[in-house]
Amino acid sequence: MDRLLEGLTEAQREAVLHVEGPLLILAGPGSGKTRVVTHRIAHLLQGGVPATEILALTFTNKAAEEMRDRVARLTGSEPIWVGTYHRFCALLLRRFAPLVGLQENYTIYDEQDSAGALRQVLRRLHVDGTQFSPESIAAAISWAKNRLIGPDRYEPRAGHPLGALVKRVYPAYQAQLAGANAADFDDLLLHVVTLLHDNPEIRQALDERYRFVLVDEYQDTNLAQYALARALSIDHPNLAVTGDPDQSIYGWRGANLNNILEFEKDFPDVRVVRLERNYRSTRRILRVAAELIAHNVKRKQKDLYTQNGEGVPVRLVTYGTQKDEAEGIAAQIAEAIRSGRRRPREFAIFYRVNALSRAFEMALRQQNVPYQLVNGVEFFSRKEIRDVLGYLRLLHNPRDDVALERVVNAPARGIGRTTLQRLGEYAAARGIGLLEAARAARQIGSLGAKAAGHVLKFVALIDRLAGVAAAPVEEILGHVLSESGYKRQFEQSDSEEDQQRLANIEELLTVAREFDEQSGGKGRLEEFLEKISLAGDTDSWEEESDRVTLMTLHASKGLEFPAVYLVAVEEGLLPHERSRDQPDQLEEERRLMFVGITRTREELQISRAQYRDFRGRRKITIPSQFLMELPRGEMEAQEFAREADELARETSYDQSPAATPAAVVPKRTYTPQLVTAAELGRGGESAPVSPDEFYQGMLVLHPEKGLGHVVALSGSGRSRRAVVDFKSPPCRVSLVLSKSPLRPVRSQPTQCR
Repeated sequence: MDRLLEGLTEAQREAVLHVEGPLLILAGPGSGKTRVVTHRIAHLLQGGVPATEILALTFTNKAAEEMRDRVARLTGSEPIWVGTYHRFCALLLRRFAPLVGLQENYTIYDEQDSAGALRQVLRRLHVDGTQFSPESIAAAISWAKNRLIGPDRYEPRAGHPLGALVKRVYPAYQAQLAGANAADFDDLLLHVVTLLHDNPEIRQALDERYRFVLVDEYQDTNLAQYALARALSIDHPNLAVTGDPDQSIYGWRGANLNNILEFEKDFPDVRVVRLERNYRSTRRILRVAAELIAHNVKRKQKDLYTQNGEGVPVRLVTYGTQKDEAEGIAAQIAEAIRSGRRRPREFAIFYRVNALSRAFEMALRQQNVPYQLVNGVEFFSRKEIRDVLGYLRLLHNPRDDVALERVVNAPARGIGRTTLQRLGEYAAARGIGLLEAARAARQIGSLGAKAAGHVLKFVALIDRLAGVAAAPVEEILGHVLSESGYKRQFEQSDSEEDQQRLANIEELLTVAREFDEQSGGKGRLEEFLEKISLAGDTDSWEEESDRVTLMTLHASKGLEFPAVYLVAVEEGLLPHERSRDQPDQLEEERRLMFVGITRTREELQISRAQYRDFRGRRKITIPSQFLMELPRGEMEAQEFAREADELARETSYDQSPAATPAAVVPKRTYTPQLVTAAELGRGGESAPVSPDEFYQGMLVLHPEKGLGHVVALSGSGRSRRAVVDFKSPPCRVSLVLSKSPLRPVRSQPTQCR
C-alpha cells in the first residue's frame, strides 16, 4: 500500500483509495491521470477485488496498452480487461450476435466498407446522389445511431429533404449490413446497447460480472457509450470516470460534453476529485493554456498549477507563406539536432487538418531530418492492403459482398461490372449472398459461358483458400498472395509505384507475423481482422523511433513532447471554417488548441502564414481569433513577414506531391545466405540458414525435392515453418525450417525489398 501511495498528491491519494460508489475524477492535462487510474486498479486488486470484476474502457488502443502494462508492473497479477469501447462491444457481439441478427463470424465494416455498402443500396434504390452526397447520407445515419435511433424509430424533421431521404435509405442500409453479416463502427455500440436494453438478464449478468467499471476520457463519450456505462452500473454503481471538459474535442463524431458536465446529476452521491497539479509543462506554457481556455463557457473550473520552472517564453511567429513557415521550422529543428541540443524524437509538429502536412514533409526532407507521419489508419487504407484484406474477410465471412466485389477482379480475371450486376440481381431475387450466387453461375441465364467460367474459377480459388483459414494468419496471407496471383502482378512490374505496393504487401506479412507471435500462435483470423478494423490514429506512432512526429491536433491527444510547433493558427483552419457562427463548435476548436498547447513540456512555438495555398486556392490569411486571447506577457513575438508586393510576384508555390519518406514505410532489409545446387550436393557443407531469412515467394532448393518457391510462412524461432511448392514432381510440403536442408538459391528474381 505504501508503494502505491508513494509520491502522490492528496487529491491523487483520495482518488486511488476510493472503492465503493461513483467517482468523478476531473483531471487537468499532465496531472498524472493514468498513474491515478492504474494505481486505483492496483489498490482494488490488493483489496481483494478479483481481476475479472474490473472493466476499464478507454478510447485508443495505445492508452489501453499502456494502462494494461502499468497495472501488470504494479501488481504482477492476472491482467484485467482494458480496451476501447468498440473492442469491448465487438467482444460482446461475438458472444451474443444471434440476438441482434448477426452470426459470430460477422465482419466489422470500416468507413470505406460502409461507404461501399451504402453505394450498393443507393444504386438499388435509384438514388442518383445529385442532391445529397453519399457522405451526407452516411453522416446522417451515423448521427442517428450515435443517439440510439434505429431505422424503425428514425423520423425526419418536417420540411427536411435530407431527412426524408435518410428515412428511406437507413432501413435498406441496415438490411444490407444484416444480409452481409456485417456491422459498421456505430453498430458495435448501438447493437450492444439494444442488446442490454432488450435482455435484462444479460445486462444484470454483465453488471454482476463487472462490478467495478472505469471509463477514461469520459468527456469524449457519446450517448451510446454513456448508455453502455450506465447499463453496467445499475446494480453495482461503482462507476469511476476520468476526464476533463476542457479536453473534449470529438463533438463532430457524436461526443456529448454534457455526459461529464452533468455526471453529478446522474449520481448525486458521487465523490468528485480534482487533479489540478500539472507535472508536464513549464509555468509559462501552462499560463498560456489557462488564459486561452478561460474564454470557454461550458466547462468545470479548475485551477491548474505546476511546480516546474518558468521556462522560456512561448514563441508567436508570423511567416510570409506556408513554404516559409515549413522551411523556417525545419531549419530550426535541423539546427537543434546538429548542435546536439535535441534529438529528432523530441519534436512534434501539430496541424488542424492532414492536408497541411505536405509542406513540412518536403522541408524536413530537404534538411535531411527524419520524421514519421502519424496516421494509424492510413497504411490499412491503401488499395493494395485493402485488396489483400478483402480476401481474408471473405474467407472469414462468405456473406461479405463488399469484400467479394473488391477482390473478385483483383488481379484482373475478366469479371466485369456487368457480370457482377447479373450476379447481384440473381442473389437479390433469392435472398442470398454474391458468393453463393457465384456458385450457381452456370444456372444464371444472363451470364455467358465465358463469364460463368471466370466466376467459377474464382469460386474454386476461394474454396481452396478456405482450407487454410484456420492456419496462423501469416500462413493464410501467404496462401492468398500465392494462389490469387495478387502479389505476382507487382513482382513482374518495374514501375516505382508497383514496387512501393509490393513493399506495402510485404509489410502486411510482417504485421501478420507480429500478430501471430503476440498471440502465441493461437490468434484467430477474426481477431486479426478485428484488430485492424479497430486501428486508431496513433497506433502507428513509434515512441522510441528517433524521428520528428507530424500529426493532427486530434491525434496528439494523450501524448507529450519536449518541443512542439503548432502551425497554421489562422481563421478557417484553427478555428475550422465549420465552426463559424456556431458557439458550441467554436468552443470545441478552442479546446483543440488547448490540447495542442498542453502536449508541450518545454518549448512551444505557435505560428501562422500571411499567405497560404489550401485546397487549390491562394488566399491572404486572417490571424486566428484565438491568438487574440493569448497572454502577450508570456509570449515572444517574431515576424518573418514579407512585403505584399513581393508575395504577389510569386505566381505559384511548389505543388509537387510529397513522396512517402522511406522512414514511414518500414521495409525488411536482410541479405539471405544464398547457395547453389552444387553446394547442396556436397552434403550440406554450407552454414545453416536462419529461418528468419526466408520470405514469402522466395525461390528455394531442396537436395531431394529440387527447386520450389515459398508459398507461406508461419511460426517463429526454431518452430518457424514454410509451405513450399516444388516443381518436379509437383508437390506441396510443409517444413520446419530449422530442421530442413532447404536453402535459398542464387538465381533470385529481382525485387525491391
